Amino acid sequence: MSKWRPVTSGIPQGSILDPMLFNTFVGGMDSRIECTLSKFADDSKLGGAVDTLEGRDAIQRNIDRLERWACANLMKLNRAKCKVLHVCWGNPKNKYMLNVEWIEGSPPQGLGGGLCGVGG
Repeated sequence: MSKWRPVTSGIPQGSILDPMLFNTFVGGMDSRIECTLSKFADDSKLGGAVDTLEGRDAIQRNIDRLERWACANLMKLNRAKCKVLHVCWGNPKNKYMLNVEWIEGSPPQGLGGGLCGVGG
């Protein structure tokens, strides 16, 4: 029987298993997510139109779902990397919470479109 060894970081770079293991592990992350969720190797972006109260509530609901998913999978979202990006002049700049703390906002971009992204 093999002995337990500490693992300092994922699997070796360039391994053919990388994409398969990534897809297997984060496959259920987008379950019941109503907004746009983009998944990358060590990053995820959640976004959607926030021109109504329903849009704001959908973003918060999805943040809560991602937090529950992370907890259920014994993971933590890196709060230091979580930011709210408000795009568009006149954006109401809604605030969102991760667990019980407010997520910090990024500087305004002024690019139009009325989108709000939450990355973590």
